[in-house]
Amino acid sequence: MPWEAERKGWKMEGKLYLCATPIGNLEDITLRVLRTLKEADLIAAEDTRNSIKLLNHFQIKTPMTSYHEYNKIEKAYQLVEKIKAGQNVALITDAGTPGISDPGEELVRICQEAGVEVTSLPGAAACITALSMSGLSSRRFAFEAFLPKDKKERAFVLSALGQETRTIILYEAPHHLRKTLEELQEALGDRRLSICRELTKKYETVFSTTISGACSYYQEHEPRGEFVLVIEGKSQKEIIEEQQRGWQEVPIEEHMQHYESQGISRKEAMKLVAKDRGLSKRDVYGMLL
Repeated sequence: MPWEAERKGWKMEGKLYLCATPIGNLEDITLRVLRTLKEADLIAAEDTRNSIKLLNHFQIKTPMTSYHEYNKIEKAYQLVEKIKAGQNVALITDAGTPGISDPGEELVRICQEAGVEVTSLPGAAACITALSMSGLSSRRFAFEAFLPKDKKERAFVLSALGQETRTIILYEAPHHLRKTLEELQEALGDRRLSICRELTKKYETVFSTTISGACSYYQEHEPRGEFVLVIEGKSQKEIIEEQQRGWQEVPIEEHMQHYESQGISRKEAMKLVAKDRGLSKRDVYGMLL
């Protein structure tokens, strides 16, 4: 085993391995992840009943233990003790990369606090898979996973997303999709949207539309499968137009005073006011007269 030399040497502690597993197609697992799962002393799995199917498929006999949302703190400390005692632990989630919208982030945090070494074995992630095939800007993006269930927290997040200029990525279950689309339309207005469904599986689909178009479509069609929503961010043009509308509600002299009170000359203040309102300097001068 590659770890034997390490165990026989000065380093006696084990390590936590974050192992990405397929999000659908089993062929998406990496050779490195397969080797690590076979050689680890213990596999911590979000749902052992689900993960045993994966392990059986690849004939992996490594012992498993459960690590999920409801035991994530207490079990994390137990796993840390095992690692400090010399065991190598592989963490897997039901699908995708551990620590991304799952309890694994808590285990990583506790390992770091305890000085335990953590490494990540890259692989599938539904958010990145969807973004790459969405046709929307991928240079800057905001991953929100599932929207909060709490009404106040959900309203706060939706309000913030309404001002988000980056591409937005959300997860949603089929039975909540219609309501979520309606909430997005109310909070964000009509934006371009790619709905990615059943990624890497037999019935994978990518539906490029708008939020309003998706609302209409799913009023007539039953949502099925697991969804990733990739939503266009707010454009710079929209932001400027909103700012201009806001300033237009302020009396012109009050707008001028806003800048002149900062020690800005009247001539320069007129230029700034004109820019704020989307007007020419001559227009501002005429309004002031």
